[in-house]
Amino acid sequence: MAQEPSTHAHTHTHTHTHTQEQRRHSPAAERNAPFILTELQRLLPTHGVLLEIASGTGQHAAHCSVGLPHWTWQPSDADPGALASIAAWCAALPRVRAPLHLDLLAPTRSAEAPETVDALYCANLLHIAPWACTAALMQLAARCLTPQGLLITYGPYLEDGVATAPSNVEFDADLRSRDPAWGLRRLQAVADEALRCGLRLRERVAMPANNLLLVWVRY
Repeated sequence: MAQEPSTHAHTHTHTHTHTQEQRRHSPAAERNAPFILTELQRLLPTHGVLLEIASGTGQHAAHCSVGLPHWTWQPSDADPGALASIAAWCAALPRVRAPLHLDLLAPTRSAEAPETVDALYCANLLHIAPWACTAALMQLAARCLTPQGLLITYGPYLEDGVATAPSNVEFDADLRSRDPAWGLRRLQAVADEALRCGLRLRERVAMPANNLLLVWVRY
């Protein structure tokens, strides 16, 4: 069962000292980061710029950027309170830029994303945000990805014809009880939204704890 980071996104390297106490910690992020990194290493070319949406605690940025030594990692989050944690986790990493405050649902985004990126990565967001966030993510990917760029999403989904794990059924019910606009998304509905924005699902990778890693490309 996936757990949540917060949601979403200044682009220079860090100029302030960030203490260990500023680090937020997600046990789920600690567990799943090595598995996600393995897939990123397989999927991504040798170098590029990656924009992470909804960096949450910053643990994925810290762990995965080390394993992608020729990539520049741009973390972001919609929650201003998350930015100090992200910066603290990544303070010693020269290829991780300072986190952006980036809210996908802001009428004019809090900070503009980089004009062009080679990959866009988003973990555990779509089910902990209103449905409109899915369209906003796909629109952002269509606007800022290079022609061969990848949008990589990670988290739990509902799939037609595939039994939903009991833990994900419980997780979905818990999310909807906390906010009726939240909940696990049907993969087909996400794919339909992607198609409307000019993206298609290229690859579906089953991950531990009943999660999926999905790779989206231009068509």
